[in-house]
Amino acid sequence: MKAILFAILFMSFQFAFSQTKNEEELIRKARQTSNEAIARQDVDGISKFWLDDYLVIRGSGLIEHGKETNKANWSRIFKETPQTYFERIPLEIIISKNNAELAWESGEWKGFNTYSKGGRYSAQWKKKDGEWKLQAELFVALEK
Repeated sequence: MKAILFAILFMSFQFAFSQTKNEEELIRKARQTSNEAIARQDVDGISKFWLDDYLVIRGSGLIEHGKETNKANWSRIFKETPQTYFERIPLEIIISKNNAELAWESGEWKGFNTYSKGGRYSAQWKKKDGEWKLQAELFVALEK
């Protein structure tokens, strides 16, 4: 009986672990796709990962709220400085144990023709309608 109970608990743990790993991979894939959209200067491709009330605090400290506001900002940046390049490199992604529809991402960002050459960032992801979307991002410029 103990062996059966142990086997059930072990399989439950394996299932939960693989499910968490799968969610992490979905977020990593979304981040990569977003980075690729930035490289193509595809504002719609970038913003498809944002919730309507998306909030960003840029590396310069500027706060922008709302998907449409941020889309307009990206369009302006690409128009004024076409050589702009920006990439986020996730170092850690954690799926919430309290609410499996929330996740935390942190990592490094690199920029070319941006306010800074890079720094650190954090992001809150929220799963909505089966897809991971960004609720908020915080960037801190650390490199000149």
